Order: sequence, then C-alpha cells, then structure tokens
Amino acid sequence: MNEVNHHLKAFTVLNRATQSIQEALRKDVARYDLNLNEFAVLDLLYHKGDQPIQQIGKRILVASSSITYVVDKLEKKGYLYRRACSDDRRVMYAAITDAGNKFMDETFPAHEQKIESIFNEWSDEETKVAIDLLKRVGHHVKNV
Repeated sequence: MNEVNHHLKAFTVLNRATQSIQEALRKDVARYDLNLNEFAVLDLLYHKGDQPIQQIGKRILVASSSITYVVDKLEKKGYLYRRACSDDRRVMYAAITDAGNKFMDETFPAHEQKIESIFNEWSDEETKVAIDLLKRVGHHVKNV
C-alpha cells in the first residue's frame, strides 16, 4: 500500500471511529431526553460557567445558526437562562440554572464513565499519543 492509501485509510478509520463514538454518546444522552448538542452546551456551562451565546457554537463545534435553537430548548427544560451582559447590551449570555447544575451533578459522572469505557481500549500512554497525533493533524490542516 502506498503512502496516499495509508492516509486515505487513516481518514476512513478516524471518520468511522468518530461516527461510532458519537452514536454511542448520542444513545447515552438520549436517555435524559437530550441530544448531543444540548448536552454539550450544558457540559460547557457546567464546567466553564456563563458563556456568550454567540461563542458557544465555536466552543462546542456546532453551527452558530443551531445554537439559538439549542439554547431555546434547554431554556424550556429549565436547565439554562439568558442573561444580558452588563458591559455590552448586544451580548447575551447563557447561564446554567440550579436545575441544570443538579441535572449535571446527577448525570455527568455516568456520562464521563461512558467515555472512559469507550477509550479504555487504550493504555494511558496510547491515549496520550493519540491526543498528540490528533492535535498535530488538527493544527496542520489549518495550514494546508
């Protein structure tokens, strides 16, 4: 197999692995009546605090056009609320509610365990190598 085929195979394997992981996590969060984007927004707010709504899409890798819909759904479920920025009236923040914090306190450990179970196929050293390789290709592709 020549070098190009190795690269194509790496792409295919990475893509399929990503799809498999996302499907497993989709099923995991569906039991809480959430989709992955909703859970990702809650995860971000839970771990990083209030976020400008305009920036959430970049942080969780979701199209900014979808974020308003996701925020609306989470607001209706009582997990977050919108808060105006005190310095700039054009900026609106998403903030997690007490109910959202309670929900994440109860569900995040099991979600984290699910992710652990997915990656426990690798040793700690293999995981570190995979992180390094994926970061390298991610940074490299920005310059291609």
